[in-house]
Amino acid sequence: MQLVSTPSTAEPGTTARLDPFLSQKLRFWSLVAMVLLVYVHGYNLHPRYLQPWTPVDEPLTVGSLLQYFLANGLLRFRIPILFAISGYLFAHHDAATPHKERVKKRLRTLLVPYLLWSAIGLGMTWAMEQYPYTRQLVLDAALSIFGPQNPLVSGYSPGELLLRWLLLPVPFQLWFLRSLLVYNLAYPWLRKAVERGPKIYFAVAGLLWLLDIGVPPLFEGTGLLFFALGIWLRKRQVDMLTPPRWFRLGLLTAGWLGIVSLKTWLAFYLQQPPFLPMLLLHKTAEALGVLVMWFGADGLVRVAMRQRWFVWLTAFSFMIYVLHVPLVNYATEAALRLWPQQNLLVFLLLPLAIVLVAVLVGAVLRRTMPAVYGLLTGGRGL
Repeated sequence: MQLVSTPSTAEPGTTARLDPFLSQKLRFWSLVAMVLLVYVHGYNLHPRYLQPWTPVDEPLTVGSLLQYFLANGLLRFRIPILFAISGYLFAHHDAATPHKERVKKRLRTLLVPYLLWSAIGLGMTWAMEQYPYTRQLVLDAALSIFGPQNPLVSGYSPGELLLRWLLLPVPFQLWFLRSLLVYNLAYPWLRKAVERGPKIYFAVAGLLWLLDIGVPPLFEGTGLLFFALGIWLRKRQVDMLTPPRWFRLGLLTAGWLGIVSLKTWLAFYLQQPPFLPMLLLHKTAEALGVLVMWFGADGLVRVAMRQRWFVWLTAFSFMIYVLHVPLVNYATEAALRLWPQQNLLVFLLLPLAIVLVAVLVGAVLRRTMPAVYGLLTGGRGL
């Protein structure tokens, strides 16, 4: 099936239409990836902060095994697939709007929501610090980048507040918007690189991604690789709906599950899992997850996108993304106080509750204060 109309079938200055099913897949994964993001950030074992090589400092149980297997393994394809979708769509609109005009639009759709939600995260945390019970939740969540010596927003200096607002937000998931803005600004150079020297570009970007190298808070290997991959796929008009000849769903799925299982076993059985093997297993699982889920879940996409309620939910993907942190972190600490030893139950149910809250808040705001909703979401979902 042809991916998009060829340039000759579109009027000059307009954007060729996406294949209808491809459009559905992009909307489906934009929502599902956000829900999976909430689950990853709802991980509640110790240590809470997940890196590819993070061990587990808790006893091995069915619940702890499942949490790590999902949150630090199986669900990790979500960021690469979001970057690839973003690069693909940005490249898709080349013919319709000059880059300078699109950059101005991105200031509204990326920078403004970034600044607003970063400020909301700071304000929410400050408000919670004013009461002993909720202050303890903030301390237990340990989201401060300044360590235990300076754990509270109310104790930040003006310079520290500015740093947290502009570059290192309390809602830490906003790094994706910040990086996406950088890649949008750099799009002309990225496009030239993938069109004129794709082998060199992807070799370098792939190495940066594989070794988890970047220059925070400006760019990182994952975005450099997968955002550019989206550009390349669109510019080459690669058929994104037909699996390549070498694609074997059963074999790749087995490899994906096996790699994630091995990584999970190492995290439990080694006090200090080896850095490089864990990183390579993690990155391999990311890549396999993107392939398996993109080409192997078409039946699920078709079923979901026939449901009116699911299509309605896709309008709130961005609200789920911006609202869930730090809410899920503080709510996790509160839930584990109420239901100690119920880590798995909290992990399975709390993210769903956070998603529901985000959708309800979005729906109410969109209906009652559409201008505010449009400002907070960069105009998405209106």
